[in-house]
Amino acid sequence: MVTAEPAPAPASRLAYLDGLRGFAVVFMVLNHTARAWIDGKMTWHRYTLIYVTLAMAAPTFLFLVGFCLPLSLRGHTGEPESLGALARRFAPRGVRIFLAGLLLNVIVFRDQPILSGGVLQTIGLAIIAMIPALWFLRYRHASWVLLAVAVAGYVTFVGSFDWLERFVDRHSGLGLVLFYDFPPWPWLSLVLIGLVMGTIWLSAHRRSEAEGARFLAWVAMAGALMVVAWAGWDWWMDTPVRLGMKRDFILNNHWTPRGPSVLWVLGMVWLALGVAYWLMQRRRWELPWLVLFGQTAFFLYFAHQVIAFTLVGEWLGWRFDRWPVFYGANVVFLLVLLALGRLWQWLKHAVPDRSLPVIARWARARARP
Repeated sequence: MVTAEPAPAPASRLAYLDGLRGFAVVFMVLNHTARAWIDGKMTWHRYTLIYVTLAMAAPTFLFLVGFCLPLSLRGHTGEPESLGALARRFAPRGVRIFLAGLLLNVIVFRDQPILSGGVLQTIGLAIIAMIPALWFLRYRHASWVLLAVAVAGYVTFVGSFDWLERFVDRHSGLGLVLFYDFPPWPWLSLVLIGLVMGTIWLSAHRRSEAEGARFLAWVAMAGALMVVAWAGWDWWMDTPVRLGMKRDFILNNHWTPRGPSVLWVLGMVWLALGVAYWLMQRRRWELPWLVLFGQTAFFLYFAHQVIAFTLVGEWLGWRFDRWPVFYGANVVFLLVLLALGRLWQWLKHAVPDRSLPVIARWARARARP
């Protein structure tokens, strides 16, 4: 009897995951330039562009934080790592990203307290918070327990929202630290869902590549069904603004999906994951520019905000109020970011660690697989 050999352990970086992350980078750039480079009134086109790019970019980043963490483990076939070993591996990475978020506040968002929350701070805290979850996943039924924790985290946020609104009104400074941008509560729930799904996919892939592919196909189909359900609900309820923030939670002037919008956000992330795998892994579309965006996402997240908000928006004061000019400026901006990403990759390999300042060494360590 001939038995199928298990698929080799996947590399810690996979092109389709980098491509999906690069897709999120492009949407993130469009979201920020739509806010910073237009002085005209909030037209429906601009409003929809901001909402769609917001709902796709940051949730994709946060989901991939969890999904990719299992790929970072070296012991693909050995015994599970201890909690201490996992902490030594991931805690420094989380701290570096958190501190980078604070540095971004100092450089770009100078009108806010240094300790204000941000996506980088949430990602850094998420990596640290996922350490015990990674350790716990060695046990049977742990995936179901962690998914229940993720759901409970979001449900308790929904139930506490009225209280949270009063809290940030009474404690504005603390509210900016704890509940600003994409705060850990409830967004760590999305990271936890990504962690569980990444672990399941990795286990399936180790058994056979075909089984891993089937899992992602089911994920894509589930995502598509969720998007269809969201669209059907909106059609049935005759929602006035289907792609808009007023239907969702707004806390500290920042957005969190509510009700059917959760189907839209999570469904689109899952669908995009499956499509990226099918195009780049199965159909062998290389898309090197998108992969480069994904591989240098941490550096570009930092650099593009310095350029978009501080250099172009504040110092130069440039505005692009006509849509053809706006999109043309974004094409040029993305090409500049592509060149910066290529330069960053070259510097990582060409310049010895000891010759770099501390902050640059931190950024280099974060960018490594």
